[in-house]
Amino acid sequence: MARTSKQTSFRTHSSPASSRRASAGRTQKRTPKTSPASRPFKLTGRGQTVSSKTVYSSKTFWVTQDEVREPCGVEATREVIRHNGSVVVLAVDKETNPKDPGILLIRQYRHAAGKILIELPAGRIEPGEKLIPAGKRELLEETGYRARRWSRHANYYASPGFLTETMTILLAEGLSQGEAEPEEDEKIEVQMTPLSEVIRLIHSGKIEDGKTLIGVLLYHSLHGGKPQAGGKKSRLPTGR
Repeated sequence: MARTSKQTSFRTHSSPASSRRASAGRTQKRTPKTSPASRPFKLTGRGQTVSSKTVYSSKTFWVTQDEVREPCGVEATREVIRHNGSVVVLAVDKETNPKDPGILLIRQYRHAAGKILIELPAGRIEPGEKLIPAGKRELLEETGYRARRWSRHANYYASPGFLTETMTILLAEGLSQGEAEPEEDEKIEVQMTPLSEVIRLIHSGKIEDGKTLIGVLLYHSLHGGKPQAGGKKSRLPTGR
């Protein structure tokens, strides 16, 4: 107890100089030490493919097994589905009803999904094919429509974890209708649908196709927000 009392007295009766030094020590800000795990992490550079071999090939895609060294230093084996890329056509009819323009939708059976889906027209870009010619070809083949004006709407990766496919959405305007020229294995229903009805189908969960969700919702956000309600509803069934 006597030792404790002496320590307490020492703190209480320190000299003015000691007090100033102690006060300065108390007010000085200390920089906290950071461990490597707590430091900000920033990725830079590009990955390196050390080796690659094709393990499967078909007429529409091929699969490679790659040994890679990634920018963060990770070395790993990655299986990648290689694809030339696809073009998606957002065909819009603004002439019939400018306040609630028509969106050209198709309806077809998709084996991988196991159901009939409502989609925008789309297809694979052939090797060496340019983007807009590919869009014109797909629009004509699947719907019979042609367009006078074409522009780039959006570009995205379909599933970058294992698939190289990029999907470019083209905006097609100034439409004229003709006869469709589908491939032998394509059975497609076509319907021009008011934008307000397409938005309703999206929010009710009736449209599940990713490229259609991206293309239509981006167009909706860029061109006036909410279209006027009360447009004529499409007779396009949902397939559910």
